[in-house]
Amino acid sequence: MGVPKGAHVRIGLMVGPERRRHAHKVQRLIDDVTDAEKAGFSSVWIPQVPDDFDAMTAAAITGAATERIEIGTAVVALQSRHPVALAQQALSTQAVCDGRFTLGIGPSHHWVVSEMMGLPYERPAAVVRSYLDVIEAAGNGPGPVDVENEHFTIHNPLDITDITDNPVLIAALGPVMLRIAGERTDGTILWMADERSIGDYIAPRITAAAESAGRPAPRIVAGVPVCICRDDEVEIARQRADRILAEAEISPNYQRLMDHGDALNVSDILAAGSEAAVMARLRSFADAGVTDLSVRVLPIGEGRDQLLESSRRTREFLSTITPSI
Repeated sequence: MGVPKGAHVRIGLMVGPERRRHAHKVQRLIDDVTDAEKAGFSSVWIPQVPDDFDAMTAAAITGAATERIEIGTAVVALQSRHPVALAQQALSTQAVCDGRFTLGIGPSHHWVVSEMMGLPYERPAAVVRSYLDVIEAAGNGPGPVDVENEHFTIHNPLDITDITDNPVLIAALGPVMLRIAGERTDGTILWMADERSIGDYIAPRITAAAESAGRPAPRIVAGVPVCICRDDEVEIARQRADRILAEAEISPNYQRLMDHGDALNVSDILAAGSEAAVMARLRSFADAGVTDLSVRVLPIGEGRDQLLESSRRTREFLSTITPSI
């Protein structure tokens, strides 16, 4: 199940706002995405960082500045907004992107929903089902959104766009969420998932769920940090990955996912080293069933100039293998 070996896997780039660079934040976002489009990447994926720029606003801004590239969120926490507001913003963003927007959503984690937002984090799969009822109804429009379910009673008209292809991906880590993703969405978008967890656990479950529901084969978008470097710098890259990308490891959701694979830390998912070594690692994700890679460029070095040069080197390599491998 999943993607057959040798199938093309689309190469996307994870982009996001630079912290604290307030005066240049919007222009840097636009520059990063337009550069990705010029370099040939198939997609960009914008994370929703709890304390930074709104991901769908970023998608709309960058969608207006581009023509071809797919723009997705990875991912917006559902509980952060009412489902009508979420659907309204998503459809508006889709209109700006002229059909190139993919809504990546998820139930987030207890430390975001409960500890930051002060909201209950209970039965997240049921919450996802209730939100999907509304998102699906809104995506079938324009027209009335009439939904009555466990969490919402909604009778709300929406007339935003007549673009009816509105792809949705959900962050699905557990078996119930994978079943929902396969049965009701276009696929899943992942972080902290290595090849074994994808090939043995995620791909079979989500694909079987899609088949049972009569839906097309689902997308499996894997977030993978990448660093082109010398062999003697690989350990430096691993240490940096664990230092700056490891916050999510504290989540029980990710811990349960990692139990299905071999990775113990984010550095175990990192593709680092020579171009040949990185390509071999990316192909191993393709063989596991991944349909799309969301590459998080991980620069190494001392000081801004070295970090920028490291980032340029990795992006330059990635541009030679876009839009797919």
